[in-house]
Amino acid sequence: MTDFNLDHLWESEAQEHKAVTEKTFATLQNDFAALLDAAFETIQGGGKVIFFGNGGSAADAQHLATELTVRYKTDRAPIAGLALTTDSSALTAGANDMGFEQIFARQLAALGKAGDLVIGISTSGNSANVIEAFKVARAGGMKTVAFTGETGGKLNELSDIMLRVPSTTTARIQEMHIILGHMLCGGLEQKLGLISA
Repeated sequence: MTDFNLDHLWESEAQEHKAVTEKTFATLQNDFAALLDAAFETIQGGGKVIFFGNGGSAADAQHLATELTVRYKTDRAPIAGLALTTDSSALTAGANDMGFEQIFARQLAALGKAGDLVIGISTSGNSANVIEAFKVARAGGMKTVAFTGETGGKLNELSDIMLRVPSTTTARIQEMHIILGHMLCGGLEQKLGLISA
């Protein structure tokens, strides 16, 4: 059995999280403002916010869509949000019949419409199924937003708005994604006049 130092784990994780949080808040305000404006315009125009990603990012997609449709801070009117990661039949049929790269693109082609806001979550920015979905979104007149890590990967070329978390550590990137997602939900509630600031 190897030696385990809890104090070291505790302190190193805390320090890395704090450093990435500080850098995120120092660099991403303008990108976040663009996201919030785009989401507000989408909802005001009768559209919806569509989230998707893989693994932990799939969980974040479901989490954030639920915060919009049900509630975030307090009871209020629902906000149109949808996660493409929740329908196991659609996901498995799409993967089986068309390939895993098409699982979000196919759903988006069926459910998305011009004016919707598409948020793809990929820590690397290189998830093939998110890339294919962005191609469908752009062709269909939807605005694309990527939540990624430091480089943005291939999603740089397909995104109208990028929130690139300044880190290459997957866990830290995911932590910032959920903070930014929560801020989006709270900001939308306020901008739509559903709760007081």
